[in-house]
Amino acid sequence: MENTLSYARAQDQVDPLRGYRDQFYFPQHNGKDVLYFCGNSLGLQPKGVEKALLDELEQWRTYGVEGHFKGEMPWMYYHKFLARQTAHIAGAKEEEVVVMNTLTTNLHLMMVSFYRPTKERFKIIMEAGAFPSDQYAVESQVRFHGFDPETAIVEIAPRDGEDHLQTEDIIRTIKEQGPSAALILFGGVNYYTGQFFDLPAIVREGHHAGACVGFDLAHAAGNLPLQLHDWGADFAVWCSYKYLNSGPGGPSGVFVHQRHHLNLDLPRFAGWWGHDEAQRFLMKKGFHPMSGAAGWQLSNAQIFPMAAHKASLDLFEQAGMENLREKSLRLTAYLEFIIDELNRKGHQYHILTPRDPAQRGCQLSLLIGNHGRELFNYLTDHGVICDWREPNVIRLAPVPMYNSFEDIWLLGEKLRVYSGK
Repeated sequence: MENTLSYARAQDQVDPLRGYRDQFYFPQHNGKDVLYFCGNSLGLQPKGVEKALLDELEQWRTYGVEGHFKGEMPWMYYHKFLARQTAHIAGAKEEEVVVMNTLTTNLHLMMVSFYRPTKERFKIIMEAGAFPSDQYAVESQVRFHGFDPETAIVEIAPRDGEDHLQTEDIIRTIKEQGPSAALILFGGVNYYTGQFFDLPAIVREGHHAGACVGFDLAHAAGNLPLQLHDWGADFAVWCSYKYLNSGPGGPSGVFVHQRHHLNLDLPRFAGWWGHDEAQRFLMKKGFHPMSGAAGWQLSNAQIFPMAAHKASLDLFEQAGMENLREKSLRLTAYLEFIIDELNRKGHQYHILTPRDPAQRGCQLSLLIGNHGRELFNYLTDHGVICDWREPNVIRLAPVPMYNSFEDIWLLGEKLRVYSGK
């Protein structure tokens, strides 16, 4: 690698995915595209979203309520039009996934089914420093079942002096807590450090201990290739507005492993749209769930957010997650290389994220000293959109769908000239 503009441009020239950058709108700064490294918080808008929304407005204008049954993609079946592409993102079978609701709502719905505490087995094991929404959801579920979060929630923290978790510590904790563990719930990628956990190992050990295993993949879906079916997770949830570029408040995805699909004794909160499609309009009492993850639906599809989501999923299908991951590895390695070179020249940008590419996606979290907020403001004022997390971390995410090697080189130049080192 070389920390030169010519090298960065040469890499972009041979990038087979370079054309996808033109499929997105970039915010402007002084008449130029910003350097956008915040796809781990909100992805850019695909240019196809406008047409997708206009198409659904036309559907509504033309058919009114009959739009549920007429047109190219009738609203009655809209979730089905997302299933194949969603299954590819999740590494699942089509019947194991459904797009519905939003992330934390779906997390609660999954915990209704898969957190079934007893007097002897009631604990939830999760990573320390999980995203606050997950912490709040877990705390409230524990209290709802009559347990004390202080004793029912087991959080695994990094060792003293280390920035991220060791897989062996996760496994050891599951083994130690196994007889009292009801649920293992991990984020796929920790939002703060950017660590990608060994999800297959967590599933194996969690099931061996007799617990259910679920994942919040908010920072993993669309970022890393996933194999939820083969890994055997009981459930997973994720949002679509980060790496999946589906707009603020975009719909959530849900995975429920097929081994649970025929278990009618599994408790769930039921709704009309999860009821057997063939009997739905008979309007009778008695809930009969649709087969697969679709049986966990509550309400009819959010058509406009899902239309935006479909426009983004089309791009993922064209590009391919494997191809995006290959570029992501190269982009993130280049950012790491440039930051290391800056540090050799006297800067102090400590990378919190694991150095092992297999343990991270495209996010690098930088631990900054006392001038962290000043640096963040400087970057913002100079056309860089990134992410600040208290107390002193800047998150940078070179997204392979639309970021370039030149973006990274230009970011490095702004970090180099910053005078507050």
